[in-house]
Amino acid sequence: MFFRQYYLGCLSHASYLIGDITTGQAVVVDPQRDVGEYLADAEANGLRIVKVLETHFHADFLSGHLELASRTGATIGYGAAAEGRAEFPIETYADGDRISLGQVELVVRETPGHTPESISIVVYPEGADGGAPYGVMTGDTLFIGDVGRPDLLASFGVTAEDLGRMLYHSLHEKLMALPDETKVFPAHGAGSACGKNLSTETVSTIGEQRRTNYALAPMTEDEFVAVVTEGQPVAPLYFPFAAVLNRKERELLNDEERVPTLTIDEVVAQQHAGAVVIDARDDAAFATAHLRGSVNVGLGGRFAEYAGEVMRPETPIVLVTPPGHEMEAKIRLARIGFDNIVGALDDPTEAFVTRPELVEPASRLSVEALRDRMASVPNLVLLDVRNPGEVALGTLPGAVHISLPALLNRLDELDPATPTVVYCAGGYRSSIAASMLRSHGFADVSDLLGGYTAWLGAMPTAGAGAGAGA
Repeated sequence: MFFRQYYLGCLSHASYLIGDITTGQAVVVDPQRDVGEYLADAEANGLRIVKVLETHFHADFLSGHLELASRTGATIGYGAAAEGRAEFPIETYADGDRISLGQVELVVRETPGHTPESISIVVYPEGADGGAPYGVMTGDTLFIGDVGRPDLLASFGVTAEDLGRMLYHSLHEKLMALPDETKVFPAHGAGSACGKNLSTETVSTIGEQRRTNYALAPMTEDEFVAVVTEGQPVAPLYFPFAAVLNRKERELLNDEERVPTLTIDEVVAQQHAGAVVIDARDDAAFATAHLRGSVNVGLGGRFAEYAGEVMRPETPIVLVTPPGHEMEAKIRLARIGFDNIVGALDDPTEAFVTRPELVEPASRLSVEALRDRMASVPNLVLLDVRNPGEVALGTLPGAVHISLPALLNRLDELDPATPTVVYCAGGYRSSIAASMLRSHGFADVSDLLGGYTAWLGAMPTAGAGAGAGA
C-alpha cells in the first residue's frame, strides 16, 4: 500500500493519496485545488489516479476534484446523499460499498452530521475480508480532539440540531465501532473554523479519541448536541460561496498563468472601478507605507481565509506583494475560489516613492499610547475582532466585540467618524480589520501593537486570559 497525507497549514487542510503498488491504481481524497503534488507523487511511485473521493461538499476551501479529473480522467465520488446535488458527473457510494484498488481496499461508511452527505473511508491494506483496517479518513466527521460542527448548513435550511443528532449516531455507531488501533486521518487540524478544539496533531487512533476527545465522553444525545453547537467560532464570510462553488461545474485553475503587472496608476484606476487592493506584505511594512484604501492581509498568516473575510466573493482583486510572491498569493486565493485577480503592482517600493501623494502610513498604538488615548478621547471605540471563545477569557474595558468574519456585514453598527482602536490577540487580525475600516471610509482608526496579549503583559489585572491565536 502507498499512503500519504498532505497537510496545508495555511488552511489547516489534510488530503490523502492512497494506492496499490501492485496494480498501480490510486485515489485522492479531499484534494486541494492546486493538484501538482498528487500528480508528481503518483508518477514517481508508478501510480495512476483513477478516482477522486470527497468526504463531503466542503465549505472552507475549493476542492481540486475537477482539476484532477481533467488531468487524469479520474471519476469523482461522493456519499450517496450527494446524488443529484452536483453539476458535474459523480459516482455515489452507500454505506458498506467497497472500492478495490487491488489488494488495497477502501470501504465507505456513511457518517452524516457535519453535512448530510458526509462519509468516512476505511482503508484495508489486505482487503476488507481478511485484514484489519489500517486507518479511516474521517473528513469533517471526527477530528483530533474534536468533531465536525453541525451548524454550518443553517443558511441552507438544515438545522444544527438535526445534523447534531445524525453526528452523534455516526460517531458512536460507525466510527467508534472500529478497532482502537485504527488510525484516524481527519480533513482538518488546529486553526480550522470547522471545529472549536482541533489538535495540532494530524493523526491519531480511534482508541485515543475514545479516551481523550471531549465530544466522545459519555453523554446523552441531547447533551452531545448542546456541547458541540456551543461556542463555535464565527464561520468565515466566504464559506457559503465555497460550499456552493464546490457543487458547480466551474473554470479550472491554471496554476502556470502569470499574474499581470500593473503600474500604480493602473492600480488606482482599478481601485476606483471597484477592485479591492490586497496588500500581502507583513503588517510592519504595511504600517510604514501603503496605497491609500488598500487592505492588509499578510502572506505570513492564514492569508486566503482572512482575504475571504474582507471582500465579497468575485470582487476584482489587485495584489501588492513582496517581490516574487505574486503567484503564491494567486494560488492561495484560488484555494478558496477567489480567482478574479486583475494584476499585481509592479515594484511597490519604487511605486510608493514615485507617487507619495497616493501613499499613507497606518496608525499603530503601543499599550501605553492606547492608555493615553483612552484617558483623553471620551468617545473612543475599542473594537475586539477576536472569536467569542477568546473574548470569554477577557477583554478590554468597554470594548465592542465583532469577530473579524462578521465585520464586513456589520460595518453599519460602527460610526466612521468616531475614533476607533482595533485589537485581536497578537496584531495580525487587527491590522486586517483596521485597514478594512479605513478602506470603507473610517477616518481615525488605529490598531493595538501586540494585541490583547501585549495589554495583559503590560497590565496584568486587565483581564483573565490572553486568548489564543493572532
